[in-house]
Amino acid sequence: MQTDDFPILDRFLVCGLGSMGQQCVVALKEFNVCVIGIELTPPSYWDIPALPELLDELIVGDCRQNRVFEQAKIDRCRAVLLVTSDEAVNIETALAVRRLNPHTRLVVRSAKDTLNELLQRELGNFIALEPTQLPVTAFALAALSAKTFGFFNLNGSWLRVVRRQITPEHPWCNRCLHELNSRTQRVLAHHTDSDRDKDPFHCWHPETRIQSGETVVYVEITDRWTFRTTPTTSTGKPSFRFGWKRYHLEELKREWEQIWSNPRERSWRVAIVAGVTVFVLLFVGTALFFLYYPKTTWMSAFYATAILLLGGYADLFGEFSPLDIPTWLQLFGLGLTLAGTAFVGVLYALLTQALLSARFQFTQQRPPVPLRDHVVVVGLGRVGQRVASLLQAFRQSIVGVAFNSDLAPNVLPQIPLIIGLPREALSKANLQGAQSVLVLTDNEIVNMEVALMAREANPKARLAVRTQHQRLSEDLAQLLPEARVICAYAVAAEAFAGAAFGENIISLLRLNDATVLVTEYQIEVGDTLNGLLLAEVAYGYGVVPLLHQRLPSPSKLMPSDDVVLEIGDRLVVLATSDGLRRVEYGDRSRFTRGAWVRVTQAISPDSAFEGANAIARMTGYSLKDARELFDRLPATLPKPLYDRQAWRLLRALHKARVDAHLVDRP
Repeated sequence: MQTDDFPILDRFLVCGLGSMGQQCVVALKEFNVCVIGIELTPPSYWDIPALPELLDELIVGDCRQNRVFEQAKIDRCRAVLLVTSDEAVNIETALAVRRLNPHTRLVVRSAKDTLNELLQRELGNFIALEPTQLPVTAFALAALSAKTFGFFNLNGSWLRVVRRQITPEHPWCNRCLHELNSRTQRVLAHHTDSDRDKDPFHCWHPETRIQSGETVVYVEITDRWTFRTTPTTSTGKPSFRFGWKRYHLEELKREWEQIWSNPRERSWRVAIVAGVTVFVLLFVGTALFFLYYPKTTWMSAFYATAILLLGGYADLFGEFSPLDIPTWLQLFGLGLTLAGTAFVGVLYALLTQALLSARFQFTQQRPPVPLRDHVVVVGLGRVGQRVASLLQAFRQSIVGVAFNSDLAPNVLPQIPLIIGLPREALSKANLQGAQSVLVLTDNEIVNMEVALMAREANPKARLAVRTQHQRLSEDLAQLLPEARVICAYAVAAEAFAGAAFGENIISLLRLNDATVLVTEYQIEVGDTLNGLLLAEVAYGYGVVPLLHQRLPSPSKLMPSDDVVLEIGDRLVVLATSDGLRRVEYGDRSRFTRGAWVRVTQAISPDSAFEGANAIARMTGYSLKDARELFDRLPATLPKPLYDRQAWRLLRALHKARVDAHLVDRP
């Protein structure tokens, strides 16, 4: 295909054809645009064998030179993706491109946050992304639950995408799908295990009733503490964390058994016995003094018992004058003093030992390795540290494993850290009790080795493996079919491609083997979204609106389908790359507008009034046309609607006591 056959705005330039650059070419070609690649030297090996056929033109040369850009016709390029492995080259090239073309979109691979912000203000139409950061959420969610696909924040509110298997006892069983939609929740997909569409959105009929065994995927407003767990540590002491989870009696019993079964924690058992004994003696002594010494009060009896337990027998009974206390009670007081000297002394000794240990501990002591229900993060580079930090935010129990002895001692100080050779380090991480293992080192061969060892040690644990090359990802997925093999560059490339079209990619997630982008739009003049109902945006383009904001009003999550977009509005949607492409080209053909609504009768004038309002609100017709339609009943709406839009209108009309139904094309 000749590049001149493409419109001017459909030329995209990719500088750097390493693994990341090749994945960007594949993602861009999904939009059916012209892609030109620039590489310093011709690659001897393509990670994606078909890539030369995907490129419309391959230019060999230094992407920083003006002659190379002139050959690529930089003045006609809509966007330039700078994705070499050298950040300095990417930044230098961005400056050169902006000098030659003040308007082209710059998408730069860079992790220099401060520099990126400055360049964005100075260069304009500039966005910087880091491939290692984009898949972090995908890796973290792979460790948390097979039911959770995504987790992201919009204007301070947390949203997550969840898959739920419906059982006969589930409250959703036998309910209509449209009944699940609310101000805090939206249904994305509904299917059986044998019926999963790659494009995950809206592939279900709104009046379908959910049956047992079927699966519902939905997005909901939630909080990040949903994923919190409470592990058992290797010392046998339960790590009590307070959040949304409540302990059950069986869990407390299990934790108590761990304390008494671990021989390494005898001092803690002694402390518990001594503390309980002192408490019992304090209670019994207080009661006896109050009952058999009528001149005292409860507080006086309590203080007297405490003094005796702390060795103060002489302070109470040291005088030679007779006391009104029975002899046996005085002997009991002597016993309290002796018992207090023994047991309180034990507590003093243990406290002194703990203080001295803390005093001479020069480095911060890390918590012990949990016995079970923890996440093992192997590899604490940039990716591993970000994933571990995110899991900490979700209050997960984490064990870090590193094979690099040069790791800074202050890295993630709140989690257990094991450093050593792979087999030795993994043996100390209690893999047998782990709920998940994330293998995130920068070396793909090491990742494969560790993944195989983890699968052998604990076949039931959730396993996620980081890769960088497409071929290895496919081969490893066949070798470990139950593991989640995530090619970081393939996932990030779709975000780069979306950003090349001028959209702000907030986050991304994986759903049914498809990458779903959380994308932000600012409605502008000539925009394909301008003037559309959100119902038309959702069902025409195959996206899911999550947030709408019209300044100066505050933003609204899960906005109504009846909102009409205007210039200056902000809209955040869930979309696949296909959905972004449809929005880009104004292709509202995801679903056919083939639902014709015929209105036959209004019970009363009030019903006609409310029915006309519903039609105008939900279809975009003018209120005048809707009122005129009720003056000539029965009548069919002049334009067809999307199925979900039509069924929603029918429910509103029936609620207003207006008879209406779907008909074939009039």
